[in-house]
Amino acid sequence: MQLCCESVNGSCIRSSWSNSVRISMYIFMVCIILATVVGNLTVIISISHFKQLHTPTNFLIISMATVDFLLGFFIMPCSMVRSVERCWYFGEFFCKIHSSMDIMLSTASIFHLSFISIDRYYSVCDPLRYKSKINTFVIVVMVCISWMVPAAFGFGMIFLDLNMRGAEKIYNHVHCAGGCFLLFSETSGIVASIVSFYIPGFVMLCIYRKIYSVAKKQARSINAISRKKMQFEMKHRISFCRERKAAKTLGIIMGVFLICWSPFFFFTATNPFMNYVISPVLIDALVWFGYLNSTLNPIVYAFFYMWFRRALKIILLGKVFQQDSSRTHLFSD
Repeated sequence: MQLCCESVNGSCIRSSWSNSVRISMYIFMVCIILATVVGNLTVIISISHFKQLHTPTNFLIISMATVDFLLGFFIMPCSMVRSVERCWYFGEFFCKIHSSMDIMLSTASIFHLSFISIDRYYSVCDPLRYKSKINTFVIVVMVCISWMVPAAFGFGMIFLDLNMRGAEKIYNHVHCAGGCFLLFSETSGIVASIVSFYIPGFVMLCIYRKIYSVAKKQARSINAISRKKMQFEMKHRISFCRERKAAKTLGIIMGVFLICWSPFFFFTATNPFMNYVISPVLIDALVWFGYLNSTLNPIVYAFFYMWFRRALKIILLGKVFQQDSSRTHLFSD
């Protein structure tokens, strides 16, 4: 049973991988980190700068992009060194800070997605009451919950050693000086997976199934309108199509999240029951597969949202520094 870095007399030793392998891993991971940081920073700048993008949904998106940006800027570089060198060089206390923030930011992502799905539900399924249901105060509450609950969960789990309750003997057996790894007991592994992934994921799937069903019915209703009424209904049709596309795009983002993180949370819940037979190298690879979610979100925006591509072009050309650039129209009202 090997859960930690390679060790001799309880102390970690560097990875036995060849230099060419280590350099290749560093290059690959640096590319992921840069794509994550630059992509999410672009989303943050776009929504912050352009006033046309100041909508309830986009405030949730910018908050989620901030989570992904922090993950790429603070968490992934240290994880990269740990993954390649198989050792932790930053001290035991910072190991706890790193692990706590890792749990916090990963959990915060799915909390944001849960609230975004609720926002899309009212936008598509109950548009007449959308503005009254999803107002500024509600968005602020959603954002606060998305940050505070994961923070309490992540830091409480690590600093109170709740993740190791019932697995102290195993931890003492595999722990090595200079290592930094997360060990979950049977109970904490199930609780962490259910709270951080399975319950919110199930709720989101149910909500998006309802959204898809309603959007499909509305599309059929619009297609049934006679040509005489088509011009009269054009404004409503454009508005509906925009909302349906937004729901579809956010649904794809949710699907990317589930695909990226489901393997890690599955093994987090099951590995303690299998006497920790899963290789630590595989677990580490699944963590990076989960990190890819934060990298892919801006790419989804760029592929599906015209406003994001236009905003990106303006930012790259430096036009954001021009006077009244914040009032630029990125899409027709």
